[in-house]
Amino acid sequence: MPNHPKSTSGGQAGRRPPPPEPQEIEYRGAGVRNAFEETSFLRLCGKIPQLVGRIGRMAWEIDPRAVLVMLFAQVVSGVSAAVVLAATAKAMVPILGGGLVPDRVRDALPALVVVAAAASTARLTYALAQWAEQRLKPRLATSADVALVEAMCSVELSAFNDPVFADEHEAAESGAVRVDRMLYDAQLFMSSLIRLVAAGGVLTVLHPLMLPVLVLAVLPAGVGAVAEAKVEYQVHFATNSGRNVKGMMRWHVTTSRLADEVRGNSMRAYLVFWYRTMSARIDAKVMGAAPRMLRINLLSSAIGGVCLLGAWAMLVWLTVTGRVSLAVSATAVVAVRTALMALSNVVHYATSLFQTTLYLGDWRRFVDKARSLAPQRGGAVAPVCPERIRIDQVSYSYPGKTRPAVDGLSLTLNRGEVVAVVGENGSGKSTLTRLLTGLFTAEKGTVCWDGVDLARADPDTVWERTGVVTQFFAHWPLSVRENITLGQPVTWDDDRVWQTVDEVGMREAVEELPAGLDTLLARELWGGSDLSGGQWQRIACARALYRRPAVLVLDEPTSEMDARGEHRIFQELKNVADGRITIVVTHRLENTRIADRIIVMEKGRITENGTFDQLLKAGGLFQELYTLSQDR
Repeated sequence: MPNHPKSTSGGQAGRRPPPPEPQEIEYRGAGVRNAFEETSFLRLCGKIPQLVGRIGRMAWEIDPRAVLVMLFAQVVSGVSAAVVLAATAKAMVPILGGGLVPDRVRDALPALVVVAAAASTARLTYALAQWAEQRLKPRLATSADVALVEAMCSVELSAFNDPVFADEHEAAESGAVRVDRMLYDAQLFMSSLIRLVAAGGVLTVLHPLMLPVLVLAVLPAGVGAVAEAKVEYQVHFATNSGRNVKGMMRWHVTTSRLADEVRGNSMRAYLVFWYRTMSARIDAKVMGAAPRMLRINLLSSAIGGVCLLGAWAMLVWLTVTGRVSLAVSATAVVAVRTALMALSNVVHYATSLFQTTLYLGDWRRFVDKARSLAPQRGGAVAPVCPERIRIDQVSYSYPGKTRPAVDGLSLTLNRGEVVAVVGENGSGKSTLTRLLTGLFTAEKGTVCWDGVDLARADPDTVWERTGVVTQFFAHWPLSVRENITLGQPVTWDDDRVWQTVDEVGMREAVEELPAGLDTLLARELWGGSDLSGGQWQRIACARALYRRPAVLVLDEPTSEMDARGEHRIFQELKNVADGRITIVVTHRLENTRIADRIIVMEKGRITENGTFDQLLKAGGLFQELYTLSQDR
């Protein structure tokens, strides 16, 4: 009888343990937290010109005319505000003076006309500013987004092995999203600043004591706003890794490609639990900052209210003591309210602007870092059709691993050969293929194509000569044609495409699709279709064969194919082998019969090297694995 595990306590008998909660993950980015934690209100004020200048330069590169229109609109709007206040002061004198009401209104009419004209001008300039903003915002956002995508496509493949790289990428994504907010904040900051200068100038003319009191009234709000922004950014920093892994899990949970696995393995309940728990954990960190935000708000509001009360008391005292006239006092009320609103907006948008530029700083740091991680190996040109690839004492290790993936490996591959690479999982097969195609560069030793060291060769010249089918290949949401040519057609017609389709045995399947080669391979999109796993694998092989590469690497190219498709692919590989170096990684040892040589790898080293018949009698790992495969 089978043995069953015993329950540790009677109360737990027959009960399952609860599902495990998500791991706590900390962001280990490049020390960006100090950027805000060490910033005070005065330092913020000192940084504003630099921030506005940075935004202005970015916008200028996109559309100089729109920037000029926006600046013109802001200046005219500020002048209009000053004219409104000055004209209001003139209108108040007759309105609050003596005489009949019709006479007072008639005397104030010219000033009131000026007020109306200036207000209308301000509205027109607002519309102009909106036009300029709408021209700039989408293109700024697109520019940041494209720069991020370009950076991700440009880095060395080894960068993706660094866990910090993923966190910094997530932070950069947040920065790219906020670019349009940055322009909005900059525009309103400049508008409010110009209005503040205009209102402050009028207020100073009315009485010099009013301006410092007004500044004192809004200063606590500015300090509080900076403190609030610090807290918000700290929360963003603390939840960065959680949001990153949550986004990854969301894709896994919702994609149609894994829907069978999720349902067939009864994973739905656990995945929803995991997602809800991670979301609640992130929410808890955000909510945990709420009391601090409340204290900051209450304190800054209380102090600001006391100072504002002092400003109004000062105005009343100046009026009662006769130091200013009632007309000037009435104008001062309007000016104070205008200046107070403008000054509050200046502080608010300056703080928001600074906060947004911190996120933008994450984006900028990542883009700059990605540029430094782009392949910089030298200018040597890889041979168009190498006769020999020589791997000499090569070693390569992945971060966090105690043992090298390949260690002291030496191998020679010759043109016209089909070389099969076999071994157990984790033996270094895929790492070997990445090294010999220049996707990785060796930490020790050299990989040379006809004497050209790939570590010193322009990688684009290497990859132009390679065709790679990986274990995990993309199901691109493109047409059948583009899935094969990958946007790099070599002829004006489809003859070469159909030839490749025939080589992988896909003609009948493609002809049955609604639009043939033009069929969109994305079932989730309207008008799209999908393929089976084996058909997708044939398409992946077709991509490599279409290019007619000098170096062809196929990593488990037929794992999802039926016997007929698998036989066809390997037969085609043999047919086209003469003009190239072909490397096939496979666990199906029967397929290695077509190979001229078989390389057996164990723990990053080559332990056997020979033909199928030789290795089948050698008594080594190959013979053991082959015998096991026959017992299935």
